[in-house]
Amino acid sequence: MGHLISIETLNLNNNRFVGELPSRLKNCEQLILVDVGENKLSGLIPVWLGENLLNLVIIILRSNQFYRSIPPQLCHLKQLQILDLSMNNISGTIPKCLNNWTTLAQKGHSSPSITHINSFQLGESSFYGLPYDDEATLTWKGVRSKYQSTLGLVKSIDLSSNMLSGEIPTEITYLVGLVSLNLSRNRLTGQIPSRIGNLQELDSLDLSGNQINGRIPINISRIYRIGYLDLSQNNLSGKIPIGNQLQTFDSAYGGNPQLCGEPLPRTCSEEEKGLGQSVLVNEDDKDGLITQGFYISMGLGFAVGFWGVCGTLLLNMSCRYTYFNFLTFLNDWLYVKAEIIRQRILNK
Repeated sequence: MGHLISIETLNLNNNRFVGELPSRLKNCEQLILVDVGENKLSGLIPVWLGENLLNLVIIILRSNQFYRSIPPQLCHLKQLQILDLSMNNISGTIPKCLNNWTTLAQKGHSSPSITHINSFQLGESSFYGLPYDDEATLTWKGVRSKYQSTLGLVKSIDLSSNMLSGEIPTEITYLVGLVSLNLSRNRLTGQIPSRIGNLQELDSLDLSGNQINGRIPINISRIYRIGYLDLSQNNLSGKIPIGNQLQTFDSAYGGNPQLCGEPLPRTCSEEEKGLGQSVLVNEDDKDGLITQGFYISMGLGFAVGFWGVCGTLLLNMSCRYTYFNFLTFLNDWLYVKAEIIRQRILNK
C-alpha cells in the first residue's frame, strides 16, 4: 500500500484489522482522508501522520485500541478539519499546540463537499474520470450520522471516551471555526477556559463525564448557535449563567451538586449569586472578563485623585495663589517661545 503514492483517500473503517498502522503509509503524501475507525488496531498513534502526511484534512481513528499520548506532531497538520480519536485508550494531556491548526482557527468553509477527480496516465496522455466525494461517519449531538455532500462544512474535534487528564488548554479557544467539540468521558480537571465564548460557531459542546471544577464562564452565553450542550457529571459550582438557550438544556447540568439556578431546581444563595459575577468586555482582553471590583476601584481612584487636587485648591488659599501664578507664568513663557519661533521662520 505504501507504493500508492498518489492515493488521496484511505477508508478502511468497520473491519477487523489488528496490529499497528503500517509505517509505509507515510509514503502516501497526497492523502487527504484517513479513516480506519472501528477496527482492532493498536499501538501508538503514529508520529508520521503529522510529519509526512501534511495534506491531511480528516483523521478518524475512532473505536480502536490506540494508547499513550496524542503526538504533538499532529499540530503540523494546518489543513486539519476533522479529528476523531474517540473510544481508544489514549492518555496524557491535550497538546497545547493545537492552535496551529489553521483551518480550524478560521471561520467559514471552502466548499460543502470534499471532492476528488479520478485520473490516470497512459504513456504521455492523461485521462480523467468522474469526480467523487469523500464521506465519513461522525458522532454529532450524540447521534452517529454519515456525511458526504456536507462533509466540507464540518469542523470537529472528538477526543471522547479516552483517559485524557490535565486541564483543557486555553489554546483550544483559538479554534474559532469549530462546529463540534467533544471531550466527554475523560479525566480532565481544572476549569472551563474563560474564553470559551470565542467559539461562536459551535453547534455542539460536550464536556460531560470529567472532573472539571469551578464556575461556568459567563461568556458561554456568547455562543449563539449552540444547539447541544452537555456539562453533566463534573464538579462545577455556582450559578448557571443566564442567556440565549442556556436555560433550555434541561439535562446539561446534572451530576454537578454545587450548581444552582435555572433550569435546575436548586436555587442559588446570595453568596452564590454574587461570587465571581463579572461583566463581559472585548474578547481581546487577557481573560475576556473584568470583575465589578475593577470598575469600583476605578471610580474610587478617580474620586480620590480629583478631590485630592481640586479640594486642596478650593480650601487652601496659598496653594491656590501659587497654582494660578504658575499657570500664568507658563502661559507667558509658551507665548514668548512661539513668537520667537515665528519670527525666525519669517526672517528666513
